[in-house]
Amino acid sequence: MRRIAILAYHKVGPPSPGAWETWFSVPAVTFAEQLEALYASGWETVDVGTFLRGLRDPVALPERAAVITLDDGYRSALEFALPALRRFGSRAVMFVPSGFVGRTNAFDEDDEPQEPLCGWDELRELVGGGVSVQSHGVTHRRFSELTPADRQIELERSKAELEAGLGEPVRLFAYPYGDDAGAPPELRKALARAGYVAACGYGGGPFRATAADPYRLERVAMGPDTDLAAALACGADD
Repeated sequence: MRRIAILAYHKVGPPSPGAWETWFSVPAVTFAEQLEALYASGWETVDVGTFLRGLRDPVALPERAAVITLDDGYRSALEFALPALRRFGSRAVMFVPSGFVGRTNAFDEDDEPQEPLCGWDELRELVGGGVSVQSHGVTHRRFSELTPADRQIELERSKAELEAGLGEPVRLFAYPYGDDAGAPPELRKALARAGYVAACGYGGGPFRATAADPYRLERVAMGPDTDLAAALACGADD
């Protein structure tokens, strides 16, 4: 029985000047320890291509397949997450809102400190280091607050901008704030029409590859105090 665990991180490393730690900030040492615990538990990280193939044909995946994801495109990933990923030979996915490349996380100004996000050169460096940049929309708005037409724009424009800027295919989407508006049929059609093979939410646990809904994939929310062993054991007998 092949299982998939998608780990969802945001910031790795210390806060930037003027910012402060929140639950979404994972120290670099903790991030490395969590990666080590992942491998010690018998999980193997896979790249985005293998992961997407495995959703169609689970035999393409190892028995325990893990995907490391980083939301929003924080610049700190380049200095603090990438070295740990390289040390463990891990690939990863960074979900980037295309309208905020080179800016700050202004979409979270009411809840999180403002910190710099990667510019295009930094994203290219991450891609060169094995981090696949995929879509997080354009404006990082909740899909339940958008019209179907606006959702289509978010899907199509973000994909086009990221592919033009990085020269890499974008086939995976992460709903901002994990909000898929209930995954109505028209949204699924819009994702497919725009060229997305799968889409991720936020929160949940590992799941069986054969039972995966490609447009409503769960992710394990990762913070500095996440009990990864317990999270990975969740649903082990499903």
